Amino acid sequence: TLDLQAIPVLRKMTHLPVIIDPSHAGGKWWLVEPMAKASVAAGCDGLLIEVHNDPEHALCDGAQSLKPEKYTKLIGELREIGKVVGKEI
Repeated sequence: TLDLQAIPVLRKMTHLPVIIDPSHAGGKWWLVEPMAKASVAAGCDGLLIEVHNDPEHALCDGAQSLKPEKYTKLIGELREIGKVVGKEI
């Protein structure tokens, strides 16, 4: 699971950037999009998102990898969320 409340807590406690990995947190490709969006809204400084052109045949982590088209669409949506919370994506 992904503890989104940790994002603002860490931002308050440290000067270091808070980087979130929504791919590994959920382990399923369909969880990456909502968790990435929620992470940006919560104030994260960066995301690690796995992308694979053929995730069904990936040697590892295919189940949590986005296809390139889905990743491109997600980045556009994250840019819009970033504007609302004052982050440039």
